[in-house]
Amino acid sequence: MTKSSGNQLLLYDGVCGFCNQSIRTILSHDKQGTLKFAPLQSELGKKILARHHLENIDSLIFVENYESAERLYVRSSGALKVANYLGGWWKFFLIFYIIPRPIRDFFYDLFARYRYRLFGKYDHCLLPAPEVRARFLDMA
Repeated sequence: MTKSSGNQLLLYDGVCGFCNQSIRTILSHDKQGTLKFAPLQSELGKKILARHHLENIDSLIFVENYESAERLYVRSSGALKVANYLGGWWKFFLIFYIIPRPIRDFFYDLFARYRYRLFGKYDHCLLPAPEVRARFLDMA
């Protein structure tokens, strides 16, 4: 697996406690500093979902080549793209590619179903820290 070229964007659930903590973790391990972020609830998130005819998505979405020849990776595939992007020891998680996507996605969806109960839910999207705010597009 090689790092992809072009603009990369991660759409995430902006009101999910687990998702927000995951974004903070990604930011703290992102050596490249090029990945952009936007909540699914934002206008940008909604436009990308509509552009790709996706409805009722309850997943993070890794967007390669944002604003050009976009390619979307949803659920477990999106999470694995993040691991690949981060590199280093995070690439260990790429071993999960050997598990067929429907099985990976089953467990992803199972976790997603209970994440609010386990990690909480915010009333609105949280604002990022000032030093990384430029990497967040179209905050809802």
